[in-house]
Amino acid sequence: MHAPRSRAAALPGEIPVFPLPGALLLPGGKLPLNIFEPRYLALTEDALAAGRMFGMVQPDPALPDTETGPGLYRIGCLGRLTSFSETEDGRYLITLSGLLRYRIVAEAPMRRGYRRMLVDYAPYLAELDTPADASAAAIGLPRETLLGALRGYFTRRGFDANWDAIRKLGDAALVTTLCMVCPFEPAEKQALLEAPDLPARTGALHTLLQIGAAADPTDVMRPS
Repeated sequence: MHAPRSRAAALPGEIPVFPLPGALLLPGGKLPLNIFEPRYLALTEDALAAGRMFGMVQPDPALPDTETGPGLYRIGCLGRLTSFSETEDGRYLITLSGLLRYRIVAEAPMRRGYRRMLVDYAPYLAELDTPADASAAAIGLPRETLLGALRGYFTRRGFDANWDAIRKLGDAALVTTLCMVCPFEPAEKQALLEAPDLPARTGALHTLLQIGAAADPTDVMRPS
């Protein structure tokens, strides 16, 4: 079912953005953030005062820097601030819950040191109504096939896993969580974000897990 017009109309056309390489937010996912830079403390405060929403986006290393910062990928994800606490040393510990993707149309003037973008949600409005409990048929891959690739990836990388928690996740939530938490390269995470639909994202995730399971994780440490 498509998002009701009233919900789409409530989405901000101009949003603060937090450019962070390697940080992936997907619709339905939850991203914990430790906020300590003054400009992002200001962003968080402003978001709390106005709708509690801001966007995550990754810098694009293929683009030159601009007057306001690094060049950015054109696709990001809007999130709603759903958890907030302040530490004694002045940091904010927050959780950003993914709502839907957006496409950057243009950059707006900066505010209090952080960047703002004019964005378009039109291609992604259906994500507001995507069920979090989509079945294995909906993700396009048998669950055990995905978990088998995950086991190989974790074994190769020497990672521990809470398999009880993993088993409790619905299929769509499992895909979203793995895309967000696995330590893929920024370009790989961007590819996962830009996948056209859930089955395509699942297929890309499965491929990355298989590649990671086959590769030697110490290769990057060896001199050429």
